[in-house]
Amino acid sequence: MKLRRIRDSGETLVQAATGPTGSQGWVALSAVLPRLSQRPSEADAALWSRDLVAFLGAPGSVRVEAERIAAQLPPDSRPDATVLMPFEPRSYRDFMLYERHAIDAARGIVGRFMPAVAPFVRAYESVTRSTFPALKPKALWYRQPIYYMGNHLAFVTDGAAIAVPSYTRALDYELELGCILAHGLLDATPQEAEAAIGGFVVFNDFSARDVQHAEMLSGFGPQKAKHFRNAISSIVVTADEVLPHWRALKGSVRVNGKLVSEPTSADPRWSLGEAIAHASQSERLYPGEFFGSGTLPGGSGIETGRLLAAGDVIEIGIDRIGTLTNRIVASEDAA
Repeated sequence: MKLRRIRDSGETLVQAATGPTGSQGWVALSAVLPRLSQRPSEADAALWSRDLVAFLGAPGSVRVEAERIAAQLPPDSRPDATVLMPFEPRSYRDFMLYERHAIDAARGIVGRFMPAVAPFVRAYESVTRSTFPALKPKALWYRQPIYYMGNHLAFVTDGAAIAVPSYTRALDYELELGCILAHGLLDATPQEAEAAIGGFVVFNDFSARDVQHAEMLSGFGPQKAKHFRNAISSIVVTADEVLPHWRALKGSVRVNGKLVSEPTSADPRWSLGEAIAHASQSERLYPGEFFGSGTLPGGSGIETGRLLAAGDVIEIGIDRIGTLTNRIVASEDAA
């Protein structure tokens, strides 16, 4: 089921996709819920009609029937509606599930920011035909899922302008799979954690690579390199449509309309359930918390050699979910 959130005449509404793919429209959940065979209470109906995360937490039977009903209804006519960010993240954790991205990004950082070291790395890998050891993730990465806590207040959605931070000369994109928690967790098993995922979005974790390099060397993790802006797609796809396939999703990256790479979600070190379960150990998680998978291999400019600059349009996509497009501008004044 595809969902989005809009504002129309001062009212916030959740809409569901209606009609066949290719001619898809949108219908308000407030028009769908009264048609359910078991009508929800007035309080639940009012909440689900305006709060997308709350609807993701509704019983599965409700969402299945709502999807069927929505598909049969005519689309809303709301010419003045504004498409909003689909939800406001309650918190934000970003994992690093992909070894190949970690290695290739590290190699890209060495090549760009450590010119004296780069020839030795290339020579070692050429002679040994193996990865330079220092490019691999640290030992902890192989023992447990790792993540950093980002700025959940810095999110925007499809179509928003992204200002280049004043302190960077190396702005990068990162194509990730983003997921939203629909149910609370504490000391969850991987199976329980996976079952608590309500939906998925396309996620762009923008990064200031020159600043990130210095911050990571400090031993205290990313700070200004990551906290300035993130973007998520305006459409949420419910977990039932994505989870069975999440290790076999094909992505795409286009800059100014030109295809740069086609990453895939294959070969994570940890499952999404294992990652979120780890976050829940002796730590209560709540509906609306947001998680990134970490960059899909080949899903960043530091890997492909194509960083971003003012004037660029970056479009990333993941099949079964959708796309996310943002324009890069020189300053917040132009955003």
